[in-house]
Amino acid sequence: MSQTDLKQQLAQRFREVNGDHPMTDADDAYVSAQFVVLEELCAAQGRDADAVRRLMLDGRLPLPGYLRSDGAEMVPADLFALADEAGGVDLLEAWFTAHWADPVAGKAEWDAYLSGQYVCLHSVTPATIRRKDELTAAIDAAIDDPDAPAAHLHALVDELDALEPAFTAYDRLRFGGPTSRDTCIDAIRARFPRPERR
Repeated sequence: MSQTDLKQQLAQRFREVNGDHPMTDADDAYVSAQFVVLEELCAAQGRDADAVRRLMLDGRLPLPGYLRSDGAEMVPADLFALADEAGGVDLLEAWFTAHWADPVAGKAEWDAYLSGQYVCLHSVTPATIRRKDELTAAIDAAIDDPDAPAAHLHALVDELDALEPAFTAYDRLRFGGPTSRDTCIDAIRARFPRPERR
């Protein structure tokens, strides 16, 4: 199969997962600052880009996080880090899902990881995925607890802020609404402002 065919197949799979939404100039600029072009990453690491595309299509590596408006497949700079840590692509799924005690939860997180939609984290690892879930749950609980100290809520929001990038307008289209940064960071800070220091 030619490179053109693989790129077209990957673009089709990407749109099946994310929908067909336009990328604006601002979206492209954000993505170019946060991610790298798949072919450039592969060239820098001595990997074959077509072989990587096949692994993505076979559900063994995650799909690109974004397709830039020029068609470039944009991936995180550490795309291969988890597979390397697991001992290779063949061992990645078992290594990844073992981080969850519940096999069903582990499989669900694996499927989410393969979708390429974990653009909500600077670094996508089982530890950061789990910590994000813990923090969003803790933030929701703190909001509902009138006795929770404000400083505790602000600390949780600050930690989540450190894990998450800014997102872009395209993300709000493909996710069908506000992002976790919108709801769990920006909205919480607006609703519960820090007291002004004198």
